[in-house]
Amino acid sequence: MKIIKWSIRILLVALLTLLSQVGGVVYMISWLTHGYLNRIGNTVLQKRVLRIGSFWVLYSIVTFFIIPPLARMGGRVPMPLTETHYVHPVSFLTCFFNRHYVRPGLRDVAFRVGDKLHGQFPGAKVKYMDANFPFFNGYPLLPHLSHKDGKKLDVAFCYTDNHSGQPTSDYPPHIAYGVSEGPIGKEKDQIHYCESLGNWQYSFMSKMMSQGDRERYMLDKKASRYMVEVFQNDSKIGKILIEPHLIPRLRLKNGKIRYHGCNSVRHDDHIHVQIR
Repeated sequence: MKIIKWSIRILLVALLTLLSQVGGVVYMISWLTHGYLNRIGNTVLQKRVLRIGSFWVLYSIVTFFIIPPLARMGGRVPMPLTETHYVHPVSFLTCFFNRHYVRPGLRDVAFRVGDKLHGQFPGAKVKYMDANFPFFNGYPLLPHLSHKDGKKLDVAFCYTDNHSGQPTSDYPPHIAYGVSEGPIGKEKDQIHYCESLGNWQYSFMSKMMSQGDRERYMLDKKASRYMVEVFQNDSKIGKILIEPHLIPRLRLKNGKIRYHGCNSVRHDDHIHVQIR
C-alpha cells in the first residue's frame, strides 16, 4: 500500500512539474502541513479535503505573489493576468500554470501591438496563449519545442462573432489550441504532406479539440493580417511562425515569416512570435 501511495505521489510531482515548473516543489512543501491537517480532520474525507486545499492555497500564493518578483530577478516578467494595453490571456489556466512568462522586451512588443491593433480595429485585442516558464533557459515548456528562453509567445488570430459581426475576445476552446483555419481550395496543404510523412503529432490538437462552436466564429483576415504586420515591423521581432497556406490568404510578405517544419505542430490555430 505504501508503495502505491508513494508511486502516486511521485507521478503527481512529475506531472505538476511538467505543467507548471514549480508545482512539484510546492506539492512536496505541502506535505509538511499534512501532519497538522490530519490531526484536525475528523474523517478520512475531511483530512483529504484539507490536504488538497492546503496544496492549492500554497500553490496560489507561490504562483501569484512569490514567483513574479523572483522571475524578474532572472530577466523574465509575466504577461498580464487581466487586460492591459488590449492584451490578455485566452485562458486563465495559462497564467495559473506559470506558462505566461517572457523577456520584458517581448511583453513591450505585445503591448505596442495591442494598442495599435485596437486603435485600427476597435474591439480587437491581442490574445496570448503559451509563452515560457518563469525560470531557467533550456527548461522545456511541453509540448512546445522552442519555448524555453523567454523569447517566444503564441498569439491567437483575430475573430469576429458571426451573430453580431463584431470583433470578439471570446474563443471556442478554453486554451485556443486546436481550432484551426485549415487550407481551402487550391491553398497549399502542408498539413496533409506532413502527416503523410508519419508526423502524427502535427494535427494532434486539432483532432482532440471539439469544433462544436466553430460556426459562431469567423477569422477576421484584415485584423489578423494587421496584427501580424505590426509584429513583423517591430525591430525587436526576429521570427514569426505561421502555417504556409495562411500566408497568401492573409497576403503576408516579410522575411521574418517562416515555416516551423513537419516535426512541430500545425500553426493555423495561432501564430508564434519571438524576439531576437
